[in-house]
Amino acid sequence: MNPMNDKSYTLPKTGLFSGTHPILAVGSAVLMVAFVLFTVINPTLANSVYNAANGYISSSLDWYYIGLISFFLMFAVWISFSRYGNIRLGKDTDRPEFSNYAWFSMLFSAGIGIGILFWSIAEPIYHFQSNPFIGEGQAGTVEAAQVAMRIAIFHWGLHGWGLFAVIGLALAYFSYRKGLPLSIRSSLYPIFGDRIYGPIGHAADLLAVFGTVFGIATSLGLGAQQMNAGLSYLFGFEVSTSNQIILIAILSVIATGSVLTGLNKGIKILSEWNMHLTIIILGLFIIFGPTVYILGAFFTNVGDYIFHVVELGFWVDPDPEGQWQGWWTIFYWGWWIAWAPFCGIFIARISKGRTIREFVFGVLIAPTALAAFWISIFGNTAMFVELFGAGGITEAVNSDTTMALFATIESMNAGDFVTMAISALCTIMLVTYFVTSADSATLVICTIVSFGNEHPPAKFRVFWGAAIGAVAAVLLYAGGLKALQTASIVAALPFSFIVLMAAYGLVKSLREEVKGQSTEDLTPLTENTQ
Repeated sequence: MNPMNDKSYTLPKTGLFSGTHPILAVGSAVLMVAFVLFTVINPTLANSVYNAANGYISSSLDWYYIGLISFFLMFAVWISFSRYGNIRLGKDTDRPEFSNYAWFSMLFSAGIGIGILFWSIAEPIYHFQSNPFIGEGQAGTVEAAQVAMRIAIFHWGLHGWGLFAVIGLALAYFSYRKGLPLSIRSSLYPIFGDRIYGPIGHAADLLAVFGTVFGIATSLGLGAQQMNAGLSYLFGFEVSTSNQIILIAILSVIATGSVLTGLNKGIKILSEWNMHLTIIILGLFIIFGPTVYILGAFFTNVGDYIFHVVELGFWVDPDPEGQWQGWWTIFYWGWWIAWAPFCGIFIARISKGRTIREFVFGVLIAPTALAAFWISIFGNTAMFVELFGAGGITEAVNSDTTMALFATIESMNAGDFVTMAISALCTIMLVTYFVTSADSATLVICTIVSFGNEHPPAKFRVFWGAAIGAVAAVLLYAGGLKALQTASIVAALPFSFIVLMAAYGLVKSLREEVKGQSTEDLTPLTENTQ
């Protein structure tokens, strides 16, 4: 690579756009305001447009999403075992800033925490009733339950984290080892050179902001729906879109306050508290639920998942009229891709000093193992009630997806006090995961529009904290869960091409380095971006 041109990324020191890039700041803000206005002014038209785009992608580009996610997982595994595995993400003398526990906590909390809490019971119960991998007459059987658990773990397992590993690795490598800004455009440097500081780079970063906002808005919308359900169960609050929007507004203010404290305070502390709460709640489910059954199911689920993961990863529904894969797998892959710029930058930000091999193994294995354990504990508790208990979870899920968690807690028959305590803890955890996801995403977006500045100006943190909440609110207003799912699928498509180019650029640069090119050949970040 050639040395960076300092002039290319000098940021204004004074004025409205001090500490940020004017084009990125204005362009990203205009895109978000335009979307919000379009959706609010004519929600019917907006919903029809989103559904049309979703329908086209799900029916015509399903093969692309399936092949893409499988490719990224194989790429991540290959690069970790390759000769590049010992290269450090930073100088050779750098070491990790965070402990493994703090690192894993932030990975999981920012990555999938709030989403998995929403779907860990509802999704297996949906698949328990119907999916393409069970034969006629098998719905509702023990065999269907095992297939359902396999599918749910697949959607939250290695494939999605393989994508995060690739984009996070590329960003950490180019930023901390090559001295480029911590921004999506930097991963394209081996392809476009200094042109990344012009329209090409601006487009890449704007796509990253677009994907991040819709990816996080999907999670926040789901979280608000389930929080509303929890408050309804605990205190009788009405379940309504207006109450969910109020919750989003309140928690967005809290998240903005957290992001203003920075990564090492609010975000880190909340992430560790998320992990503490997760351990407590999983422990309570094990103690008061069908202990022997769910622990045995966990080991069965892991083995079953490992045995079938390749098959599932490459399966494309041959039925042109089939909607299952579009509603489930394609939604999940779109959601993961939409989250990729956010999680990629955030994972890179917390991973300086780790080797490529350590980074990939940590990002792939730790969150996947916890996700499999989580889904097994929650999902198999519900399955036990359906297969061997009084039932009722399926009816609850079909009636209101957000009540799946609380219906399962009640079915454990642990006594009124324990039931209410577990329900309250789950609702609190929804709040902390919501805040952690929102403040992490806000920090990432501000980093992007600040040209990789890891300490972006407070005024932009406040703006984007509010903007993320506003997008989540208008998506709920426009069509609830379906609109949230559609937004993530559509937002993922343009950014997927950026990730492909980033993977190519990473390999190209690693090859040059191994051939003997100095790792100190790029000008480090100047004071203008600090």
